[in-house]
Amino acid sequence: MAKLKSRLTVSRTAVQWKSPLRNMHFAYLGGAVAVIVIGFLLLAKGMYSTWDDPLSVDVAPVVLVVGYCILVPFAIMRKGTDNNSNEA
Repeated sequence: MAKLKSRLTVSRTAVQWKSPLRNMHFAYLGGAVAVIVIGFLLLAKGMYSTWDDPLSVDVAPVVLVVGYCILVPFAIMRKGTDNNSNEA
């Protein structure tokens, strides 16, 4: 039984995790969220006007696609500068 306990005990060291996202990424992500909100507001404009309003039928879906498919991935995958690369 003593042998089994010695196998199960593992020395644990503190691992410090650093997020790969920087303030620049969050700023881009905030801009993407703002574009998405504008797209939904343009889409909702059709509820209060005629159903065939070109702003809500044509422009709003394009704005939403740009927000979701271009700006959000750009904000996540944009390469940031690593100022702390010299730390060990």
